Amino acid sequence: MNKPKPLISAILNLNLHPKPLFSNPIHLMALTQTRITHSDPPQNDAEDDVLCSNPEQTQEEQPSSHSLDETPSFVGSPGKYLTGVSRFERAWAHWTKLGRPKLIVAPMVDNSELPFRMLCRKYGAEAAYTPMLHSRIFNENPKYRSEEFTTCKEDRPLFVQFCANDPDILLEAARRVESHCDYVDINLGCPQRIARRGYYGAFLMDNLPLVKSLVEKLALNLNVPVSCKIRVFPKLEDTLKYAKMLEDAGCSLLAVHGRTRDEKDGKKFRADWNAIKAVKNELRIPVLANGNIRHMDDVRNCLEEMGADGVLSAETLLENPALFAGFRTSNWVVDNEKDSIDGKLDQADLVVQYLKLCEKYPVPWRMIRSHVHKMLGDWFRVQPQVREELNAQSRLTLEFLYGLVDQLRELGVRVPLHQKDDASATGNLADVIGI
Repeated sequence: MNKPKPLISAILNLNLHPKPLFSNPIHLMALTQTRITHSDPPQNDAEDDVLCSNPEQTQEEQPSSHSLDETPSFVGSPGKYLTGVSRFERAWAHWTKLGRPKLIVAPMVDNSELPFRMLCRKYGAEAAYTPMLHSRIFNENPKYRSEEFTTCKEDRPLFVQFCANDPDILLEAARRVESHCDYVDINLGCPQRIARRGYYGAFLMDNLPLVKSLVEKLALNLNVPVSCKIRVFPKLEDTLKYAKMLEDAGCSLLAVHGRTRDEKDGKKFRADWNAIKAVKNELRIPVLANGNIRHMDDVRNCLEEMGADGVLSAETLLENPALFAGFRTSNWVVDNEKDSIDGKLDQADLVVQYLKLCEKYPVPWRMIRSHVHKMLGDWFRVQPQVREELNAQSRLTLEFLYGLVDQLRELGVRVPLHQKDDASATGNLADVIGI
């Protein structure tokens, strides 16, 4: 039987502090810092919770830090995003100031941590979400705060996402991060069992007055805009009422996952882009689309046909962090081989770049293990014994992982990422995304 995941235990039992993730915890700082995340399925939990940095590093060698333990003081008047007609203008002015990013890394539990966000940004991502943070634990546990949220000056625009079911607790958590992000986001879309047990995410769709109070609380008291990420209802009219209620409550940006709460399997259920389009047409704030983004053709179609102001990608980015730079995995070029060329980049290259970012921004080994499995999945199918060697490691090292990539190459494995050999398509996409 698999051991319980550390974060899940923490969320289900708020009196159980999560296991330390690094040897020398480093707090968030405004200019340069690291970020540590939650949990992953592999065995050897104790070893995989260890930070991948050098535990012998002295305090003088670590970046200077800024603690989140104290609530930031307000600058200006709270609630400036909830004042009459001008709040729509402010919502768009803020989005425009950020450059109206269209290619966005979706929030992914345990996977949208700082090194991965920075890798995606290198390959075209224009904004990113943190993984979901549990608001109550964030307030109660200094270790959780220092380990679960870190960023750096290049990590912008940034959405910091919280789950919550208590407006006061959510506000306390949001105030701790508002000076370090561009939006505080409320997770209203998580459909997993843990969200049902904790009463948050998509399971708040059954209590819209509570949802409204969460949004209003932040909108009236923060100096950064409030965003929300939702799933759709089975009935379109319910989705539109829901979205309009969020906008009226003070939401300044809405990300819509075009699947219902019960449609958890993204490979089995296609996202309903028409529902997203209807929401976009109904609201006066920016609307982002989530679902069915597998390659840049999907990006183009979503922006053009649905009228979305941006797109979020999650699962596809885990396999191919270079998605937004126009690269696609081989499974999305089978029917278009004549239009695709070897992009002179492969997932092993991306793993090496990710590992180098982990050296700069240390994370728990379980996070690294998860990303290596995702990015090298196609390679491991060709040489499964290499995957077994990875799984057999109770204690990972960067040297081992660099060597694992070298081993795959020496075995003659290469699964290239592809690009469309179509200059006009690239030009058309540039027009769509405004570059």
